[in-house]
Amino acid sequence: MTRFRHCRSALLLAPLLTLTACGKTGAPDAAERADAVATVNGEAVTRSEFDLYLDNISQQSGRDVPEEQKSLLLDQYISMRLAAEQAEKNGVTKDPAVADQIALARMNVILDAGLQKYLAEHPVSDEELKPEYDAQVAAMPREYHARHILVDDKATADAVNKQLREGADFAELAKQKSKDSSKESGGDLGWFTLDSMVKPFADAVAALEPGQTTAEPVQSQFGWHLIRLEESRMSTPAAFDEVKDRIRVHLQRKRLQTYLEELRKGAKIEKKI
Repeated sequence: MTRFRHCRSALLLAPLLTLTACGKTGAPDAAERADAVATVNGEAVTRSEFDLYLDNISQQSGRDVPEEQKSLLLDQYISMRLAAEQAEKNGVTKDPAVADQIALARMNVILDAGLQKYLAEHPVSDEELKPEYDAQVAAMPREYHARHILVDDKATADAVNKQLREGADFAELAKQKSKDSSKESGGDLGWFTLDSMVKPFADAVAALEPGQTTAEPVQSQFGWHLIRLEESRMSTPAAFDEVKDRIRVHLQRKRLQTYLEELRKGAKIEKKI
């Protein structure tokens, strides 16, 4: 199954900056003063602004901010506000590099809000989840359980193959002859999918029936292989109810990607690099 990850809308497409709220200019109105957790040089620090700061800290630490720490963190936030205001007075925002960072941060905030709004207006319905799950299950690769004996050269491989044809036990020969770390378990590679193996090995396994051994040694960049297929099976998917939330996120990602492609089609774009 495709591995899905839960994330905010903009994070479905690209990593965003972790932002703290910026100070506002102008005198606070009555509503701001009533909701303020502090004022700094006459400007309100609103509860929603401070809560956003606390949320960022919680996300970074992975735990909620204890009540007894909030006053200390408010002091920290006020100091940050004062330092930022002084830096702006000192002209740091006129530095092109700083201006670019501010522009990127602003774009990221607007982008995240815009994509969340788009998903709210174009939600993934529950009816879309099961068909996507079924399609993912149908596309899951087959799994194979095989053993192999790996040697350095064709002559040795031919000699081992001759012993196998004469009835020697594959697992015992693997313990004696193989140079691979799997020799300790009789060449047992466990369960794997073909895409996890080098192509010559994968092609040879795919051509075998359970219980069969390759007729001739198979060469790869690692050496020469004798391969025995023990069994194969269809991959076992997770239950629908276990993954439906991740499927929703996957479909949201696809929906946003389609939305961005539509925006690009309607735009005049001239790339310089």
